[in-house]
Amino acid sequence: MSSYCYEAVDSGGLELQGTLDVPDQSEALRRIKEMGLFPVKIAALGQARRSQPAVRHRSLSLKREFALPFLGGRVKPAALAAFTRQLATLVEAGMPLLRGLRLLQEQEGNVTLKRIIGELAESIEGGSSLSEALGAHPRVFSRLYTNMTKAGELSGALEVTFRRLAEFMEKAQKIKGKVKAALFYPTTVLIIAFIILWAMMVFIVPRFQQVFEGLLNGARMPKFTLFVLGISEAVKNHFMATGMVGLAIIAAFLSGLRTRWGRRVFDRVKLAMPILGPVFRKLVVARFARTLGTLLNNGVPILQALTIVKETTGNVIVARVISTVHESVKEGETITVPLRASGVFPAMVAGLVDVGEQTGALPDMLMKIADVYDDEVDNAVAAMTSLLEPIMILFLAVVVGSIVIAMFLPLVRIIPGFDSIPDHSAP
Repeated sequence: MSSYCYEAVDSGGLELQGTLDVPDQSEALRRIKEMGLFPVKIAALGQARRSQPAVRHRSLSLKREFALPFLGGRVKPAALAAFTRQLATLVEAGMPLLRGLRLLQEQEGNVTLKRIIGELAESIEGGSSLSEALGAHPRVFSRLYTNMTKAGELSGALEVTFRRLAEFMEKAQKIKGKVKAALFYPTTVLIIAFIILWAMMVFIVPRFQQVFEGLLNGARMPKFTLFVLGISEAVKNHFMATGMVGLAIIAAFLSGLRTRWGRRVFDRVKLAMPILGPVFRKLVVARFARTLGTLLNNGVPILQALTIVKETTGNVIVARVISTVHESVKEGETITVPLRASGVFPAMVAGLVDVGEQTGALPDMLMKIADVYDDEVDNAVAAMTSLLEPIMILFLAVVVGSIVIAMFLPLVRIIPGFDSIPDHSAP
């Protein structure tokens, strides 16, 4: 038996809070509905203590919120997913859509999302549908979000639509978070290593150069030592120029990504990379399958669904494959043939899609493919992390070891008799 804190409203709009001792969250939701209340938030007691209450009494929410023009102004995917989950809970509990939006507007902490929810409510009060209101904010609500909502309105199953949208967004955030977490360690190590190497080249290596020049009495230092000292001098004396060159390279790279040719090359390289490539490829397959399966499950026509998937894929190469699939379906052909001929999607995916088309269960088959590849992404990320660690350690050992060897070579000429030690290994 667990304790759950809940926040709900009654039929008169009064906001209430309480605690229930129930086995799980589903039972807590059922008990709240039996009491004639509309649940807003349900959380385990430990989680509720660590977070601020999501809903407060109207008499307590008198503080004025504002946002500076240069701060905020965007809605993070996590905040949008939380809003969708809360709206799905309210609609599923039987609360009218307009009242649910007003309630979520009161408790929303993100200033931008709070304003947008208010605009959605005003549009609905003015006679617009929810999908039309969402379409007025394309930067926040994607075409996938808007079209699924429209399909839910037409089918009369808006609560199911919001639940599927919430699940879709939460799973996408989960996978994205895992990839970011896996890349965080090597990125941090590389940044720290760069700072250490810069400090060595600017402060430590020049000291050795002064010592060597005083002890060698004009003798020429080894070529490898001169090479490392030359790099050190360039970094120390031309730091601004080196930094400007680095910034210019980064700017040129970012500008190239904005061109069609540059984006195509970059996306192709991403899929073909030796270590990260398999992870990106599995991510692409999982996103394609989950997005298309979610849209088809919600009643969106397949041609329209493929257009939306193409816009949300995030990869130019995959978008071209989906365009080919769209044309194939438009001409009355199957999805399987262009997928199999693409070279991007594995043969297993094309085979499962073929089975789904033949049995009439394509949406369910796509969701199964997405679940399978989500698990494969987890495994690939773990394997990538375990492989990157020794590679980075080896790289740092080679770089630092090379600097140490370069500083050691002049000692052979400085220490008397060191370079004349006989080689007993010679025959």
